[in-house]
Amino acid sequence: MPSRAKRIDRVVAKLPSIPKELVAQFLTGPMTAESIEAAGIALKKALIEASLDAELSHHLGYAPGADKPEAVTNHRNGSTGKTVLTGDGSVRIETPRDREGSFEPVLLPKHARRFTAFDDSIVALYSRGLTVREIQGYLLETYGSEVSPQLISTVTDGVLAEVTAWQGRPLESVYPVVFFDALRVKIREDAIVRNKAVYVALGVRRDGTREILGLWIETTEGAKFWMKVFNDLRTRGVGDILIAVTDGLSGMPQALEAVFPQTTLQTCIVHLIRNSLDFASWKDRKPLAAALRPIYAAASAEAALAALDAFEDGEWGRKFPTVVAAWRRAWTQVIPFFTFPPAIRRVIYTTNAIESVNARLRKIIKTRGHFPTDDAANKLIWLALRNITAGWGSPAHHWKEAMNQFAILYAERFTREA
Repeated sequence: MPSRAKRIDRVVAKLPSIPKELVAQFLTGPMTAESIEAAGIALKKALIEASLDAELSHHLGYAPGADKPEAVTNHRNGSTGKTVLTGDGSVRIETPRDREGSFEPVLLPKHARRFTAFDDSIVALYSRGLTVREIQGYLLETYGSEVSPQLISTVTDGVLAEVTAWQGRPLESVYPVVFFDALRVKIREDAIVRNKAVYVALGVRRDGTREILGLWIETTEGAKFWMKVFNDLRTRGVGDILIAVTDGLSGMPQALEAVFPQTTLQTCIVHLIRNSLDFASWKDRKPLAAALRPIYAAASAEAALAALDAFEDGEWGRKFPTVVAAWRRAWTQVIPFFTFPPAIRRVIYTTNAIESVNARLRKIIKTRGHFPTDDAANKLIWLALRNITAGWGSPAHHWKEAMNQFAILYAERFTREA
């Protein structure tokens, strides 16, 4: 997901071209920097006033010069001028009025003396987990504008097209490591609030940078669901995943084998350790973690199994037999970890940014009792992800060393192109 600076650059690159005839009206000869800025302010003034006129047309229910509907008693009543501060300086704006005085402009509220990107403000507040009621209160307190819940929903729904485009964007042909994880949300469906899982995939590119590949909402997981996810990734250009890291998600091994048969499925060591510590009291967590370290820090699968046997026979294994059972259940997906050289192990163990991603998502989601629709959940989570990943520009630590090891171990699979 691009950073804010990159998104602005892309927006600037996509700006519509100004007709030469319009430009010619501003050209009266050689222009100075001051005259170019003045022309820009004049254009901004015209756009703001045109937008305010459009808002009044929406409020009245008919356009200027059109026949007024019989049921409408209100009509236009001239304009009022006021000076507004913008990023380019002061601009004198003519704000249109209506006869009944009921028109409340949103782009530039009554009594506002500073022009702001109103929609962007709403979206920014929404992306940080504020509810509609909280956004209403903030806008009323800050801008003195009462905004309806319907308007807030309409504005935030404007990002759904971006969500759809993002979810279908082309991906890299190869990802050395992809982390899969899930978090639970409550969504209303058929008049019943159901617990649904939001599945997130985080991929590490060959240059070591990270990106969120997608998010999927489902009530139950299984091989059929994961087939849909993996086929979606393949359709979007992913030809190979070298290592898939997960936490025992149901049905994933069978679907992964069918769509990406060469991929190594690896249980997330961080998750396994964290789940093990959940069995212990707070005072036992630190010594239990230290007792588990010889297992995942072992040089080989054989040494790791010996360490697990020693843990089971030791003090902590006898005190927490459920921890031993959890490691043995996941052992088939744990042992691939020990075939990798230390550089790749470090990437798998320490690059699991999906943990911090989900932690921040949970912090935002917990302010909601439930979402009215899947789209509402998708909208908020995508906006939150956009903020979270804005600073993801640099590769993972020690990536160069790991990249060389990937190139040696996987040869053409690592270097292949689309």
